[in-house]
Amino acid sequence: MPSPYYEDTSPGYGARPARAHLRTDAESRDLSGVWRFHLAPSPDRAPEGFWEPGYDDSAWSELPVPSHWQMHGHGEGPAYTNIGYPFPLDPPHVPDDNPTGDHRLTFDLDAHWTAHPAVLRFEGVDSCARIWLNGRELGVTRGSRLPAEFDAGPHLRAGRNTLAVRVHQWSSGSYLEDQDMWWMPGLFREVTLIRRPAGGIEDAFVHAGYDAGTGRGTLRVDAATRDGATARLSVPELGVADVPAGTETEVAAVEPWTAETPRLYDAELATDTERVALRIGFRTLTVEDGLLAVNGRPLLLKGVNRHEHHAEHGRALPGQTHLEDLLLMKRHNINAVRTSHYPPHPRFLELCDELGLWVVLECDLETHGFCYSDWAGNPADAPEWADACLDRMRRTVERDKNHPSVIMWSLGNESGTGRNLEAMAAWTRERDPGRPMIHYEGDQACRFTDVYSRMYPPHEEVEAVGRHAEAPLADPAADAHRRQRAFILCEYAHAMGNGPGGLREYQELFERYPRLQGGFVWEWIDHGIARRTEDGRAYYAYGGDFGEQYHDGRFNMDGLLFPDRTPSPGLIELKKVYEPVRVTPAAGGRIRVANLHDFRDLSALRCVWELTDEGVPVLSKPLDLPALAAGESAEVGLPEMPSVAGEGLVTVRVLLAADEPWAAAGHEVAWTQLALPAPPPPARRGAAPRAPSRRADGTVRLGPGVFDGRTGRLVRLGPLELEGPVLDLWRAPTDNDRNPSFYAPDGTSAEQRWRAAGLDRLQHRVDEVTVTGGGLLVRTRLAAAAQAAGMTAEFHWSAEEESLLLAVHVVPQGDWSCGLPRLGVRLALPPAVDRVEWYGRGPGEAYPDSRSAARVGRYRSSVAGLQTAYVVPQENGARAGIRWAELTAPDGTGLRLASTGSPRLSLTARRWTTAALDTARHPTDLTPSDRLHVHLDAAHYGLGSASCGPEPLPQHRLEAAAASWGVRLSAAGGARPGTGDA
Repeated sequence: MPSPYYEDTSPGYGARPARAHLRTDAESRDLSGVWRFHLAPSPDRAPEGFWEPGYDDSAWSELPVPSHWQMHGHGEGPAYTNIGYPFPLDPPHVPDDNPTGDHRLTFDLDAHWTAHPAVLRFEGVDSCARIWLNGRELGVTRGSRLPAEFDAGPHLRAGRNTLAVRVHQWSSGSYLEDQDMWWMPGLFREVTLIRRPAGGIEDAFVHAGYDAGTGRGTLRVDAATRDGATARLSVPELGVADVPAGTETEVAAVEPWTAETPRLYDAELATDTERVALRIGFRTLTVEDGLLAVNGRPLLLKGVNRHEHHAEHGRALPGQTHLEDLLLMKRHNINAVRTSHYPPHPRFLELCDELGLWVVLECDLETHGFCYSDWAGNPADAPEWADACLDRMRRTVERDKNHPSVIMWSLGNESGTGRNLEAMAAWTRERDPGRPMIHYEGDQACRFTDVYSRMYPPHEEVEAVGRHAEAPLADPAADAHRRQRAFILCEYAHAMGNGPGGLREYQELFERYPRLQGGFVWEWIDHGIARRTEDGRAYYAYGGDFGEQYHDGRFNMDGLLFPDRTPSPGLIELKKVYEPVRVTPAAGGRIRVANLHDFRDLSALRCVWELTDEGVPVLSKPLDLPALAAGESAEVGLPEMPSVAGEGLVTVRVLLAADEPWAAAGHEVAWTQLALPAPPPPARRGAAPRAPSRRADGTVRLGPGVFDGRTGRLVRLGPLELEGPVLDLWRAPTDNDRNPSFYAPDGTSAEQRWRAAGLDRLQHRVDEVTVTGGGLLVRTRLAAAAQAAGMTAEFHWSAEEESLLLAVHVVPQGDWSCGLPRLGVRLALPPAVDRVEWYGRGPGEAYPDSRSAARVGRYRSSVAGLQTAYVVPQENGARAGIRWAELTAPDGTGLRLASTGSPRLSLTARRWTTAALDTARHPTDLTPSDRLHVHLDAAHYGLGSASCGPEPLPQHRLEAAAASWGVRLSAAGGARPGTGDA
């Protein structure tokens, strides 16, 4: 049997040549809205003749366009895969079970539409579409995230018109679109009818350069017109008027475009019949000493990867969503975005131009699943796919060539290597020499690309590259060639679940070595899909939640935003790490201010300092901020501070001085905290320690505490009933704990090592409960069934006034090479306890390698507010550096605690056990228990990025070793613990 058209490896047929996305005054008609829709499970069961104007579609459903039909209840739910295709790897064939969506729209036109040519423009169709207008076939398009235009004028009618589009979920194009995302078909971007007047403008290419030495600009706009018409350019603000297209004009003085100063000039390209609005940014891209430079200055990319995703609409993003994303990026100090792994909606790039973001624009190409066949038949190299690959690159470049924000083209992602990629690079260089760097991570020898790019290397490898000391290539000439290339991490720091860790250490390397031009964190948003349980509770679905036979589970929950676009703790940490101004202590009570911008001075910012005493504000005043040029630093003196009674901290905050398009005046750009010299500790209280006593009921009374005489556990503290504390080593594994790192020598994950050692099933044994003259000694041992290794713990209890002092000392016995998830104690409080106030790091969670954004202060929260609702439940919510905390019920009763000595403890409080958190697949699986479970930890294992990269750095891992820590406990009420207790 002949192969159907949707299995042909060509780009399709009937489409017009690719061109720029232009804003024209030519009349247009937005065909978005409600269409008639019919879904067939396979092409052979789709209706015949539905494209004819007289076809009766009254029994069909209605479907909004743009949309994915699965997001509106049609067919099976979407499927998520990361690498493998959800159909047999048998190119170019696809399964017979190929959902086919037929779309019909009737619309009316005035007679004047038939007097001129017109085009139908499809901004995005997944994955293959065949189009008819008034019963006449226009053509077939593949390339889901790329536009396609078809000549419509000869087929338009005055009055009623019928547009029919058949969309196949699977096609040959699907083999080129294996991009680690939900497979969701449909007309998911706009459909527009555009008049093409005689003598109109078909295409335009803006060339706007800037000479940083002279401040001059050069401008040339090439134009393709209909009927040989002449197009002329005007830029009123620059005095450019009526210049013929294709003419280079020199402008004596222009303000350059950069992501930090996104200066745009409004221009108009016009013929007698059509006017096109252009927004021009003057900037020159060069490669200097192997580094990408803009206007003569090398860049440091502080970026993220961005898939287009919306929890309710899939990739059919509402228009406002693009602005929401960019505002969040700018407000979190992100200066660059890689459009993984396809061109985004055109509006996103317009906003990048306006608000200022460096863009690495990626072609709609990924063939990752061919790795399972050892890349045999890979379209990136197979001749029969050459036209399709080059077509996708051509459509990418032509659509977006006029955006000053686009500084680099990327050939695609994870498609192996091959001749078709080389051809794409060669064509791109010839078409657009003004962007001298072409990216493709798979070309690690830089044979046909201009930047050395990697994914998820560990810190030590990144540092070696920065020193030009990476492992050599076999070919000395190729090795020397690559060592002259800039290094960019196109993906690093996998933001899956609780994480990523190690961001600060990566950034330190980027700033230390010029060859390292930054990178892009993976990725911007969790791809959760909004769902509800049978009883109406909301949650977000991930791979496998729609009954897919083959899927990659939770691996698409890897964003810095939660699915509702709430920033995750990882994004808050990234903002701190990416700060464009750094303030550090200097000698003599001074601070050093460093301007880390690439171009902008500090004149748009202002600075304030705030003094706190034990977290209580004392004083706040402005601080003169020098107008440092980009890259400069200087010392600034702080005023003499008044004395404070407790811990004195000075917080220096750098703020926007005036409104910016992306944030209001007063928005915090950067901050740091400086500790004042500690005051002398207060005199010790004179009261003698209180002696314990055994009681007739077998309990032991020590100060305000009552202990179980057999287990030694505290059961009452003043009026408060509680359970514990007991030694605790287990945490609900994070996504980074669960997945084996690429670099794990034995190929196991932290969770696998911990479970193999039985840390999730530890058993307690009490060895001794002894009443001494000064208190109570409890010795216990913690170990797992079938394991010889154990952990002994000594709990030394004493009492002072209305407080209990607990000193814990632990010693490991046997083989603990697995390391530890956590080291601390846990206890349980009555369920009425619901409020938490603390003095320590906050307001959000913090872990050893992700705590830069947690500043010391006084905070309040409900217990529910302490939880971070990761789409997949896991360890979360730790508040670090606790000086003191109160956990109270509405009536004020509860528990007060304070760290004594070092280390300061970490506090976690939640209404479910660690075991319940461990087994839950969604937050809706968590049911509050009849206790508040409180964890006081001396140490935690770091977060790392092992879900797709390295484990935590050695200094952030938690190895088993003898350790000691202490805490003061008292019932709520009375004076708070002071510095003397902390």
